[in-house]
Amino acid sequence: MSSWPHPPHPVRHRPAAPLVTLAGADWLASASRSPGGVHALWADNATAPAVLPCGKVFDVIGAPTLFGRRMLDHLWSPAGPGSGPVAAQRGRLLLFAAPGTAQRLPALLAWEEWGEDEEGGRALPPLLSYGTGDAVTVPPLYPQPDESGPTAARWLVAPETRHPWLPGADALLWACVRAARAASVPMSARG
Repeated sequence: MSSWPHPPHPVRHRPAAPLVTLAGADWLASASRSPGGVHALWADNATAPAVLPCGKVFDVIGAPTLFGRRMLDHLWSPAGPGSGPVAAQRGRLLLFAAPGTAQRLPALLAWEEWGEDEEGGRALPPLLSYGTGDAVTVPPLYPQPDESGPTAARWLVAPETRHPWLPGADALLWACVRAARAASVPMSARG
């Protein structure tokens, strides 16, 4: 089991608004074989979601909402490296990660033996990894005014730049291990 004292990357700034910037839209569209087509879709309807391939520009790790929030708390803690774009969708958080993360993270978690606890139960909730050959539906550039609530697809950390920093498998492993440890500590022992 790893006991890293520090995350694998320096702290990044926390984005202020959940709205995708023009540079962020360019970055998202660059994942497609037809970036112009994605831009045309959004020019016609900026409140439309888009399906984008993973593996070339980004991978995505999907976590159940509560565990994903715990991961984000650790990623954005003073000791954490920050995160790349993050979306909430259908009861899961989608953490955008560096290409290759979808393949490496499950292997690292298995190596760290975080798949099961001592009684053979699950220490981690199921994480979904989307990499080369997969696609994800990304939330709209702008939220729809009539859609709100826990099931609405939305950006929590919207893409802001053409080249956002994306965590790799090491940073997400660091956050997973800390989130799992925090979840296993009884509330009375947390102080």
